[in-house]
Amino acid sequence: MVARDVLSQPFALPCGQVVKNRLLKSAMSEALATREGHATPELVRLYGAWADGGIGLCITGNVMVDHRALGEPGNVIIEADTDVAALRNWAQAATRNSTQCWVQLNHPGKQAPKGLNRETVSPSAVPFRPEMQLMFATPRALTDAEIRDLIARFATAARLVQQAGFTGVQIHGAHGYLVSQFLSPHHNCRTDDWGGTPEKRRRFVLEVLQAMRAAVGAEFPIGIKLNSADFQRGGFTEEESLDTIRALANAGIDLIEISGGTYEAPVMTGVKARTAVKDSTRQREAYFLEFAEKARLTVRTPLVVTGGFRSAQGMADAIASGAVDLVGVARALAVEPDLPNRLLAGQDPLQVIKPRTTGLPAIDRSGLMETAWYSAQLKRIGRGQPPRPGMSPWRVLVGIVWEQLRHGRARAPKRLRAV
Repeated sequence: MVARDVLSQPFALPCGQVVKNRLLKSAMSEALATREGHATPELVRLYGAWADGGIGLCITGNVMVDHRALGEPGNVIIEADTDVAALRNWAQAATRNSTQCWVQLNHPGKQAPKGLNRETVSPSAVPFRPEMQLMFATPRALTDAEIRDLIARFATAARLVQQAGFTGVQIHGAHGYLVSQFLSPHHNCRTDDWGGTPEKRRRFVLEVLQAMRAAVGAEFPIGIKLNSADFQRGGFTEEESLDTIRALANAGIDLIEISGGTYEAPVMTGVKARTAVKDSTRQREAYFLEFAEKARLTVRTPLVVTGGFRSAQGMADAIASGAVDLVGVARALAVEPDLPNRLLAGQDPLQVIKPRTTGLPAIDRSGLMETAWYSAQLKRIGRGQPPRPGMSPWRVLVGIVWEQLRHGRARAPKRLRAV
């Protein structure tokens, strides 16, 4: 079959919901919320553009489940019933044209810049590598009671997402954030019921899934973004990832999006793809396709790979191989929001996606500029302006510093606690 025929096929999820085509917009940080963490008209405009652009399944950027733990300034926060009203217009725009839109729920754990939150927390008090300690503080280890509170927060947020009119949720279990930290033996050095063995390290994510399912019911889709590996010494390995995939499949997850890396090894951004990904995989475009093939031998749960796709044919080939059921696209949609319509017509992207760098090694190795540069493009779309592919990374960096100061925790307004 030609590429457009493969990509345009609908896909039924295990819960019974149907995605209208095989294209998934993977999460990107928008940083478009109010200072209180509420959704804005800019988010409505941005997600309406993607819904009109033809995407089948749209995953939002990180939405936080705790106002005390932002990943970056401008995160949406969902933790109380009072947040629902601001979400409804966003959900209506994001789901028009029969588009599925799932909210990605996240907690950054230790992976939040200094000064943004009063403190950072993690399964264990493990610092970042020395050259990153200027930007990231050593976290405090969570207590058992705090871990259980966070599980309840994920479930509460999922219930509120459903109430607002979105069509699903995705757990962010990748890229070094809190769920990923629990899974990693590098970040999780606990010896209690939440760590010490692979089975205990998986307990947090499985209990989050169980609590969410109890909150939203069997027919509301729940997915997860999961690392194939951390690409970090002593971290989450492919073997543990495959075991986690089996456990999630047995627990009833509806969709698994495969990625990889952390801020300390940002493979997901393409910054280290040349050394972390095999030549054979790069030639097939997707960074994590070979791992997906291993996962497919293990489970029948729907799989998605995001990262590295450059052409409609490459995407169609990945689906036709049977390794994945949908293909994920992210950064290309920040500069071409109507790209799905083009792909569904058998055409390739107009823009070449490449790393965005400043020349400052500590920043460029972290992959933070990748997030910030594309986030700046999303802000333009949210304001009703066209993307600007030639925007200088230095201009974006200055904006980051300013926003960090403006949104510092010392100036942040108080919010109502979740019930």
